[in-house]
Amino acid sequence: MDTVVIAVFLLTYLGMGFGSVRGLKLDRTGIAVMAVVVLLVSGKVSVKAMGSSIDVSTLLLLFALMIVSAQFQLAGVYGRVAARVAAASGSPRRLLALVIVVAGGLSAVLANDVVCFAMTPIIAEGIRRRGLDPRPYLLGLVGAANAGSAATLIGNPQNILIGQVGGLNFWSFLAACAVPAALSLGVVYLAVVRLWRRELAAMPADPDLGDLPDLNRWQAIKGIGALALLALLFAAPLPREVGAMVIAGLLLASRRMSSREMIGLVDWHLLLLFACLFVVTGAFADTDLARHWVEGLAEHGLFPQTLGAMVPLALAASNTIGNVPAVMLILAVWPTPDPGALTGLALLSTLAGNFLLVGSMANIIVAERAAFAGTRLSFADFARAGIPMTLATMALAMVWLWAGGWMGW
Repeated sequence: MDTVVIAVFLLTYLGMGFGSVRGLKLDRTGIAVMAVVVLLVSGKVSVKAMGSSIDVSTLLLLFALMIVSAQFQLAGVYGRVAARVAAASGSPRRLLALVIVVAGGLSAVLANDVVCFAMTPIIAEGIRRRGLDPRPYLLGLVGAANAGSAATLIGNPQNILIGQVGGLNFWSFLAACAVPAALSLGVVYLAVVRLWRRELAAMPADPDLGDLPDLNRWQAIKGIGALALLALLFAAPLPREVGAMVIAGLLLASRRMSSREMIGLVDWHLLLLFACLFVVTGAFADTDLARHWVEGLAEHGLFPQTLGAMVPLALAASNTIGNVPAVMLILAVWPTPDPGALTGLALLSTLAGNFLLVGSMANIIVAERAAFAGTRLSFADFARAGIPMTLATMALAMVWLWAGGWMGW
């Protein structure tokens, strides 16, 4: 009987939706680990089967990209950029536009979660010192980080996963998603300006550049060179994860930066969450219920091959269980997605993450880091700008995907 596997699967994704277990200090990663423990103890998954369920290539690529991001973080790039942005001269709207452009641009080439983690406290504190409400700027930061990350296959974890599973070409994906991602940055700006116009009416105090974070220029140049080399390797006939690991190895072999410190900046919680969800969804995919489910979806034409099916699925799933678990679940039961549909899934699930606070890990990171810095971003604060910006950007993306021939209605 598959009862235990099905129960574990359902409870795991229910836990992904709630994000925690009442009475216990279990987060999403902890819930996923507990699920794997139950599957192992019950004998429903063996250690050997567990190993075969995990997509090692995806985890290697994620790890390598986190090392690249750690290079920039230890070089002080994130801190210096965020401080410069917060201290820029001009009106509040100009400050907001600068935050959005910088966050969106960085998130396209570096993981959006890391960009949000590094920039949030500096933006929050810098904006507050100028006598302004940090909330609209932080919403612009996370909205842009999500939208900008949609442009590339390395911008966020779900795009990395989709690119690996589908074998998508890096440059073809960029051609498909760069334009709607860039236009979405403008939508983020307009949504925040329209809905937070009162907070953006106050004039900022003069900027203070006297206490900028340290920047190691040589290590920053080294990081930029690593990104350029990474782009070249993505164009070469070499597995993407192998090329990325080559870059990570070169960065770790440093005379100045400790490999222990760089590896310590890797988001091991996210890697563990991925590994555990691979095991849980893999076990479920082998059940009779999953097979009947797939047959039923195929019979009724409910696989998200079209925009009419994909958009509501991406919006609902991303804002209940989160866009990373949602993508893993969809890929587990979707037998033969074509490249156009996978491109649509990556773009739409990422943009859908701006809808509510629970829509993406980047949102949660910004809320938690902002609270640590003394600014509370509530569920209502996110929804106030997130709902209109998400509906507008997803509508824009739908038109783009249809007009470009990637997906039909």
